[in-house]
Amino acid sequence: MSKSLVIVESPAKAKTINKYLGDDFQVMASYGHVRDLVPKEGAVDPAHGFAMKYTVIDRNKKHVDAIAKALKQSHALYLATDPDREGEAISWHLFELLRERGLLKEKPVKRVVFHEITKRAINDAIDNARDLSMDLVNAQQARRALDYLVGFNLSPLLWRKIHSGLSAGRVQSPALRMIVEREEEIEAFKPEEYWSIEADLAKEGAAFQGRLTYFQDEKLQQFTVTDEARATTVENALAEAAKAQAQGGVSGDAVGEVVVTKVERKQRRRNPAAPFTTSTLQQEASRKLGFGAQRTMRVAQQLYEGIDVGSGTVGLITYMRTDSVTLAREAVDEMRQVIAKRYGKDKVPDTPHSYKTKAKNAQEAHEAIRPTSAARHPDEVKAHLNDEQQRLYELIWKRAVACQMIHATINTVAVDMECGKGNVFRANGSTIADPGFMAVYLEGVDDAKVDNEDRILPPIEEGDRITLLKIRPEQHFTEPPPRYSEASLVRALEDYGIGRPSTYASIISTLLNREYVTLESRRFQPTSVGRVVNKFLTDHFTRYVDYDFTAQLENELDEVSLGRKEWIPLLEEFWQPFKETVDIKKDISREEVVQARELGIDPDSGKPVQVRVGRFGPFVQIGTKDDEEKPRFAGLRPGQTMDSITLEDALVLFQLPRDLGTTDEDEEIQVNIGRFGPYVRYGKKFVSIRDDDPYTITAERARELIAEKKQADAERIIHDFKDAGIQVLRGRYGPYITDGKKNAKIPKDVEPENLDLDTCKDLIAKAPERKARRKAPAKKKTAKS
Repeated sequence: MSKSLVIVESPAKAKTINKYLGDDFQVMASYGHVRDLVPKEGAVDPAHGFAMKYTVIDRNKKHVDAIAKALKQSHALYLATDPDREGEAISWHLFELLRERGLLKEKPVKRVVFHEITKRAINDAIDNARDLSMDLVNAQQARRALDYLVGFNLSPLLWRKIHSGLSAGRVQSPALRMIVEREEEIEAFKPEEYWSIEADLAKEGAAFQGRLTYFQDEKLQQFTVTDEARATTVENALAEAAKAQAQGGVSGDAVGEVVVTKVERKQRRRNPAAPFTTSTLQQEASRKLGFGAQRTMRVAQQLYEGIDVGSGTVGLITYMRTDSVTLAREAVDEMRQVIAKRYGKDKVPDTPHSYKTKAKNAQEAHEAIRPTSAARHPDEVKAHLNDEQQRLYELIWKRAVACQMIHATINTVAVDMECGKGNVFRANGSTIADPGFMAVYLEGVDDAKVDNEDRILPPIEEGDRITLLKIRPEQHFTEPPPRYSEASLVRALEDYGIGRPSTYASIISTLLNREYVTLESRRFQPTSVGRVVNKFLTDHFTRYVDYDFTAQLENELDEVSLGRKEWIPLLEEFWQPFKETVDIKKDISREEVVQARELGIDPDSGKPVQVRVGRFGPFVQIGTKDDEEKPRFAGLRPGQTMDSITLEDALVLFQLPRDLGTTDEDEEIQVNIGRFGPYVRYGKKFVSIRDDDPYTITAERARELIAEKKQADAERIIHDFKDAGIQVLRGRYGPYITDGKKNAKIPKDVEPENLDLDTCKDLIAKAPERKARRKAPAKKKTAKS
């Protein structure tokens, strides 16, 4: 009896689902995408209705063949790839490949969609299978075509105008612009000085703090007190006033007394955060676990596809690519039962909390990310998970359960204390009356400031006299906006509407892999190349790195997925003006794109010093191409950027080569940077510098490297027939014979250690001549003026 064939993306997912479906089904994996655009120009043809040329991905050809073979013995095909556009596209591509091979014939083909890998969800999905959604497929095709057209037209421009290996992307370029603009804000920022006046206070031995809010009936603003002299004047006036109103005089180290004029008590509620979407999961995992976006998605994929928890393999969380914050009614009911059992019935709200999705087109009506069973507590599965799986699962479980708990109740108190007429100190404090959801989970924040309201104050009533122990003028300076972290960049992309859940991780990895940005102390900084690329794109392709334009294009792609917009007209609307811009910009000069930054004059030669980006990265240049002598060049050191390097820093780069004395064998030691990076030369031999700085490496460290190299060279030598100039060496591909001019292979039946000089001479004589190195092309003759 033939079976129904079910196709999913991964073997882990296939194994779990196969267990749930039983003997009537065979579950196989496609191993991700099965087809993609041919990787060359012309894969998308705008002249013929944006026809797209696809090819089977090489690494997955054998899996497609296996699926085709299995289909011959099956009576039905169920396409059960991920429940989003990418998953729909994988199913469609596989459908097309099987149709082209004539394997579908009269066999029914159904699309199966589920958001969690549990037995109930899988069986429900099979029972409610649908047809392929061409709206979702076309939305994905349109996205792929747009990315291809942008990449294949902009990237070659970057190669010609800046240097090879660069790329531009429809979504990555606006993200790069965000990072560069934030860095420019930081560089342009001018700190401003301001002072606050703090007070150390005490009531019956209980210490607390206050801050001056009014001075001489004037409400203090951030820049009311802007220098030390003014701060000292205010301090002295307050000290005199506090001393004057102290009953019975001032004792000990106290300054005086202040009088409580107002006590304001309030009760406020704090509501739980919504359950996780892809974006908020990536943000919280970054803040709380130190996970990057890519790592978060990799671990979430493992939890979604299934973990063996002792009783068998089961998916622990729902699908992890989603914009939605909605929860299934059954999931909410189970969470409420878990909350009542674990935390008490009083922690369950009268009616379930519901959350509204902000995104205009929540990812194909998914649920939020939640545990597939709230009853599966993190402690119960801890033994079956590795460390990163356990930490991420616990984060998801706590966030989901907390979102269905009662609000937290917080008692706040604000106390005003008079220090002479018209002068007021204020102290704020709070206590938690009922933690509610906070007993389980509290959402993190980016770049949080200290909240004085979290301090606990002693019991205070109006009319109380409070001891003023000290007045503390505190100097402050305004701070620039913080650099983006992974969490804050993902949030900014989401706020602008740039990209979608499945793209955030790839955007970040592309920027890092292309070396457009670096991640220092978990904050993004643009590199010199990143700045040049961004300037080129913002100057010459302004519209295509515009945040609103990019977001609007994302919205239009969403409209295609909902069946409200046709995809070919969308591509036509984009392509014509984009192609016209590309054609115009092909003629701009490289100098116009890669503008040099003047650093000053070299004091030795009197020639100008400038920094620019070349085809192999940023470098410093002394002199110009018009000088009689050729310009001198030096590459930047790690950590140096075109925008921050100074003339002094630049001149240091020309201190190479450095002479570091001699070896014990009287060989000269010199440090330099060559074609393959920094090196130490000793005599006529070289050793690469890997972990040391050529500008600061010491003579002792250089001798250590030389000794290590000599030791390694000695271990390479099997025989050294010095008089004949012939050696038998251990090489990268095995032992060989060399006379310095020719290399000879050693016969397989001969042991290298048993070779004698005559045999070596004979093998060298029979060895082929080395191929001549390719000559440099001759310089073109120029006509004399």
